[in-house]
Amino acid sequence: MIFDPVPFRVSFQLGLWVTALLLVVCFPLAWIFARSTRAWTIFVESLTSLPLVLSPTVLGFYLLLLISPGGPLGRFFLSVFHLRLAFTFKAIVIGSCVSSLPFMMSALKSGIEAIPGHLLDASTTLGKGRLETLFRVAVPNMKSSIVAGVVNTFAHTLGEFGVVLMIGGSLPGVTKVVSIAVYERVESLDFATAHVYAAVLVVLGYLGVLLLNLVQRRERRR
Repeated sequence: MIFDPVPFRVSFQLGLWVTALLLVVCFPLAWIFARSTRAWTIFVESLTSLPLVLSPTVLGFYLLLLISPGGPLGRFFLSVFHLRLAFTFKAIVIGSCVSSLPFMMSALKSGIEAIPGHLLDASTTLGKGRLETLFRVAVPNMKSSIVAGVVNTFAHTLGEFGVVLMIGGSLPGVTKVVSIAVYERVESLDFATAHVYAAVLVVLGYLGVLLLNLVQRRERRR
């Protein structure tokens, strides 16, 4: 049994980065998708949901073409910032953001749609600006949705395998996450270590679901 805690560190760092980035990026997009009546929004929203139906291997393949030194994004970062993206921690952050985007987006969009319109109208009528309305009216009324988005995104990122392996490989301490460590231990027939890695992921997943259910129960009681 060869247990290495480093993949957990990489996975947690990846989960925190992806969850924080998607919370910032998805909130304005979710607001547009939930409140806008323009025809083009349905096409953009469908595009953000594409990772749900695409094979992680297919998604990882096209992302690899995009961020490789010969790809448009990889070539741009290499020429302007002298940064190589493929098979780095930055690569798996980008890939996991794309893969986990629907989980954050759907939760935030549902929360925004559930906010009574008259509350937002009342805030505007009272002379409150958009930002003040957002933080003092919208956010307090969608706490459970925000928690759901954070928990689902973080949990999905911790379990990410196909996309991470395609664009990040398995570099110890850099791109080797827990799910890849489980796969490699099983390949080596080291089932004892694989059990440890997998059991920790199961416990973390259960705690995340439990937290979400507790928050939602409290919201219903209120």
